Amino acid sequence: MALIVGLGNPGLEYVGTRHNVGFELIDILSDKLTITLQKGSGLFFIGRGQFKSRPVTLLKPTTYMNRSGKAVTKALSVTGDSLSECMICYDDIHLEPGRIRIRPSGSAGGHNGLGDIVRQLQSKEIPRLRIGIGNDFARGRQADYVLEPFTAAQRKQIDEALEVASEAILTFIRGDIEKAMNLFN
Repeated sequence: MALIVGLGNPGLEYVGTRHNVGFELIDILSDKLTITLQKGSGLFFIGRGQFKSRPVTLLKPTTYMNRSGKAVTKALSVTGDSLSECMICYDDIHLEPGRIRIRPSGSAGGHNGLGDIVRQLQSKEIPRLRIGIGNDFARGRQADYVLEPFTAAQRKQIDEALEVASEAILTFIRGDIEKAMNLFN
């Protein structure tokens, strides 16, 4: 089984913002895998399907980004997936726009959403796919930057990266995070 979680903020005012690329990736995977997401336990939208005969669950927390841990914890208990079968997908200011990085574990790297997940699950052994959004903001303006839409040039890079990221996730779903890292990092 695979649980793919895209992080973002709920609400129309956040659609298309840098912080919501995790949600955008789930939307792409939902289309590719013809999985429809529906309201789950009140903490997330959830959809189930299959890819290459492997069960797949897609998830978008309805909590705000910095409270993602509660939704992921609940989803893991509902789906019965293990942490090694879970992939958290989110934005990263430490990567150039359009770059992606897959890792099987590690620190939150200052990302509040992943940080809350690490705290709630009490583990750093959580596979993650980071999508670069760049860091072209003035000192002290990080919060504004991540909640703004992409520039036209960045949007093109992000759209291409999301397509690559979706292929990386499909490789992960087949049970091969090492192959996904080798092919897509």
